[in-house]
Amino acid sequence: TELSQLVAKDADLLSLNNAYLTNNGESAQRVQAALRVRQMLDPSTAEENHKNLIRTLALESSSLEIAIQGLIHLREDDAQPKFQDEYAAVAHRRWPEATAFKVETKIPSRNWLIFLSITGSFTAAIIYDRFHKRRAQQRWCNIVSHIAQEPLPTNQMPRKITVFLSAPPGDSLRAAREHFHEYIKPVLVAGAMDWDVVEGRKEGDVRANYAERIRKIRRKKEGKSEPSAESPDEDQIELLRDKVGTKEWEGAQGDLVLGRNTWKEYLQGLHEGWLGPLNPPPPALEASDSISAPKPSPQEGDSIANSPDQPDPPQPEPEKSLPPSQLPPYISPLAYSTCALPLSIPESFPPSLSLPFPHRLGFLNTPFRIYRFLNRRYLADETGQKVAALVLASSTRSYHNGFNVSSIASEDGSPSRYGESLAGVERQQKWEQEDILKDEEKDWHKSAWKGHEEEEGKRVWRDSVVIDSRLGERMSTFELTREEEERGRADDGRERNGQSLLEKLKVWVEWEEETG
Repeated sequence: TELSQLVAKDADLLSLNNAYLTNNGESAQRVQAALRVRQMLDPSTAEENHKNLIRTLALESSSLEIAIQGLIHLREDDAQPKFQDEYAAVAHRRWPEATAFKVETKIPSRNWLIFLSITGSFTAAIIYDRFHKRRAQQRWCNIVSHIAQEPLPTNQMPRKITVFLSAPPGDSLRAAREHFHEYIKPVLVAGAMDWDVVEGRKEGDVRANYAERIRKIRRKKEGKSEPSAESPDEDQIELLRDKVGTKEWEGAQGDLVLGRNTWKEYLQGLHEGWLGPLNPPPPALEASDSISAPKPSPQEGDSIANSPDQPDPPQPEPEKSLPPSQLPPYISPLAYSTCALPLSIPESFPPSLSLPFPHRLGFLNTPFRIYRFLNRRYLADETGQKVAALVLASSTRSYHNGFNVSSIASEDGSPSRYGESLAGVERQQKWEQEDILKDEEKDWHKSAWKGHEEEEGKRVWRDSVVIDSRLGERMSTFELTREEEERGRADDGRERNGQSLLEKLKVWVEWEEETG
């Protein structure tokens, strides 16, 4: 044949093709032909061939027809999309008027448009909310950040507040902890605040722990305190601080309560600690214990004692200490008004601050939960403003009290044990503390309203709030002044880099001059 006359039978076709490619490197058409032959002889050189084919577009001998033919070769060889797109882009830059190299734009299908619209809108809503949430938090952090720059004497303890957390109805304590770390802790850290946490895993834990704290204060003031067996280190630390002359913070400390359920336990623990006795009341005798068993006659006793086969009577098991949530309160809310105030009670209690904790469970509540998830910026702004008022502590006010002629009943409309005991009795005063965060009760899980009437002292969440006027008038709360609130609203919410070294030195010099 003609090919056998030009090429010997034992010749290497790949070497001959490479030599032809080298000798005709300036001709775009011949290079394309040589690359196609090499593709057939050695498929492993496909990627290198495609790259060389793209380089032929830069040759002066390359024309529009040759470039179109090269694009056809790429598509016939099933080249990778990146090589086809790169070839079309380079050719389009050289021949912009050619429509063969324009990238075809195709509208997504109907299903893709629906999917992208929903996911894009939801993602944009989340990003927008998180952006303004960070701005709102940073706004109130900037308002209190100057407190962290103020010098503190070495012999004085920093200001320390008490944080009360409780597991919401139907959920665990983890939800309350996450809410505290996300919305409250950033402002406290910005103001260099120290805090102590009182946690409750079950209903009644916060009430029992807070009441015991108050009773410990009363015993210390009345000289009846004893070494604590549960926490002996606290007594040793307190003695060591008194020895070295470390002073406590002289200003207002404050209590921070999260959620309506914790607020109810906080109020009942406050009344139980200050109005109740220092020692637990004696347990009520049950009917089985009040009736004593008849004693055997002497003959029967002797016969029983002399019987060798008679086993020993069973020994009574030692009583197990119940957890705080299962212990009944030392005093019932019905007896608040009949108790005398202790001599150690202060003229005013530390100011308290209640913070909202919206928490709704259930599959049917998914739309409400999604709405709250996409509007966390409002919760962050409200919480940050109240926490900033606590950190600044520049203004406090007493709780309001009014008149009400309704009988005592449960807040959810169900009969309360107080409502049955005081049916028809009218309350002359209704304190502001009773209705704080009351709207959260409609979001509670149904397990919060279940229980038996004989579970007295264990259903703090279900029962109505009872405020004694002598304690209610001693309570107060934090609030921002008008100037502080306007300054916070005017802040742009951007993070401050802090004071320079010169500004810090000025603060130290002013403090040295004031302290002498």
